[in-house]
Amino acid sequence: MNRPSSRIRASRLVPACLLAFLPLAALADEPFKLNLRSRSVADGRVSVVESAATWEPRKTAIIVCDMWDQHWCKSAARRVGEMAGPLNATLKAARDRGAFIIHAPSTTTGFYDGSPQRLRAQKAPHSPTPAPLADSLRWGTAWYWTDASREGVLPIDDSDMGCDCAEKCEITAPWTRQTAAIDIDDADAITDDGQETWNLLAERGIDHVILCGVHLNMCVLGRPFAIRQLTVLGKQVALMRDMTDTMYNPERPPGVGHFAGTDLVVEHVERYWCPTFLSTDLTGAPAFRFPADPR
Repeated sequence: MNRPSSRIRASRLVPACLLAFLPLAALADEPFKLNLRSRSVADGRVSVVESAATWEPRKTAIIVCDMWDQHWCKSAARRVGEMAGPLNATLKAARDRGAFIIHAPSTTTGFYDGSPQRLRAQKAPHSPTPAPLADSLRWGTAWYWTDASREGVLPIDDSDMGCDCAEKCEITAPWTRQTAAIDIDDADAITDDGQETWNLLAERGIDHVILCGVHLNMCVLGRPFAIRQLTVLGKQVALMRDMTDTMYNPERPPGVGHFAGTDLVVEHVERYWCPTFLSTDLTGAPAFRFPADPR
């Protein structure tokens, strides 16, 4: 296998319809102005709370979770393919304004061994974490399980692993790298390790972290570089809610459509973990929607 070049490019051009995502030069030094949405509980009632936040791009990291080149579930793989182009354009817009991009294609970082982006994560100076890193194992990797001390059970039943194909797919591990539809720039980093992620953030003095990618009810919450872990470690975390998906089969409770199920998990995150926002806040372009979402 050939080692990747220092700039790992997408395998196809961004379609013309996505050019609106590309930033204007005038925005290069402008802060990110995020419209954050969270949920609060008072007297047993859940309310939506909206607030405006200003984040300095050079003190902001975006972590791209598990946007693999393949998936065992065909429907999940198709949705990753649909989201990859718009997400790539969003990352470019944020990167051009100074944001630090961390690519986290879990269990496949060996594909990038020797690349500058992988070495950047491996060689970042060690920084002690203020709380222990997750070490419980799932699929052979560190995992931050549902935390009963601060959150309720997930609002969707993913006990069947969430394949929503008409003919259920066999569970395997076919991924080998991040999808080639997402650029890995010279200035980016590659890691799926919680300590390496923390080292990269500490080295740059970054306290604001944006999560995106798949799948929200699993990896985007539970990986050692993801929402639960970084929130517990004290980072200001936000989820880009239009740039994510879930593993949810509508045949399971609560019996809503796939995309409505994803919305329920987004609401769970907003209530228990961190606020969310739309990619529009980074690009000025319309938020991403999956073509099959009928709503």
